[in-house]
Amino acid sequence: LKEGSNINSGLLALGNVISALGDEQKRHSVHVPYRDSKLTRMLQDSLGGNSRTLMIACVSPVDSNSEESLNTLKYANRARNIKNTPIINRDPNSHLIAQLRKEISTLRSILKENGIYHTSLHPGSPNQTF
Repeated sequence: LKEGSNINSGLLALGNVISALGDEQKRHSVHVPYRDSKLTRMLQDSLGGNSRTLMIACVSPVDSNSEESLNTLKYANRARNIKNTPIINRDPNSHLIAQLRKEISTLRSILKENGIYHTSLHPGSPNQTF
């Protein structure tokens, strides 16, 4: 009974977060209650952060479950209104390193074409054979 109560409170907190994030007027003016439950705290980056998130809603075609299925679809519709703009996190130095490696490779090929570069004289060269 206590476990079911904890699950319901977590889902209620998740619904509050989804409502706050899904409504454009509320999103920038209302506090998003991520800290209200462990579930919402764990999903904070997925819901309003820098990630792409997918929600799967399971519904039943049985008449006896129609009310629960309708509530699930409403819940999923509110989640669909959340708009994130994920950005790829890259280290700025990795781009520079890639450019420098490409430049080194280009310069080595130019030196090889002119007969100036020999792999045996440059240990650690990627073209060196053992």
